[in-house]
Amino acid sequence: MTRPLSILRNGLRRFWRATEGTATVEFVVVFPVIMMLLFQSMEASWIMVRQTMLDRAVDLTVRDLRLGHLPNPTNDSLRQHICSLTTGIANCDSSLMIELKPLDTTTFALPSTNAPCVDRTAKIQPVTTVQQGVGDNLMLIRVCAVVDLMFPGTGLGLKLPKDASGGLDLIATSAFVNEPS
Repeated sequence: MTRPLSILRNGLRRFWRATEGTATVEFVVVFPVIMMLLFQSMEASWIMVRQTMLDRAVDLTVRDLRLGHLPNPTNDSLRQHICSLTTGIANCDSSLMIELKPLDTTTFALPSTNAPCVDRTAKIQPVTTVQQGVGDNLMLIRVCAVVDLMFPGTGLGLKLPKDASGGLDLIATSAFVNEPS
């Protein structure tokens, strides 16, 4: 009975000392980790680019509003103007929601903390207010764009808060004072 055990022991010893395939084992262990890091960094970069582009488009729109280049703004005209200034947001016209309203300067009461965003699962979207205000009014504009993630099933995509349709809300907020009449 010692003979089969010694054969087994020698075979296991040879197997344990063998170096063939060690690079393959290292590759199989390390490759998924490297790919996960790559996907997460690409996702974070693309979200940051889209957020920056949305912020810039809102800033340019606020500038045009302040200077009077957009007389009598409506929800549709503001949406079209912002979408013309930004790229990288798919279906910008249908995924963008805008709220423009004057703030009370006696109390400086801010609206609710949640900016209104498009609900892609609903057939009818809520109506947001677009009030032009008058001269010397402090105005608040909040824009929410719902975007899809590149890799929703990997690392960062799993951790980000998403809406019911799986979209991520990108919110840009700005305040300005209307020019006096």
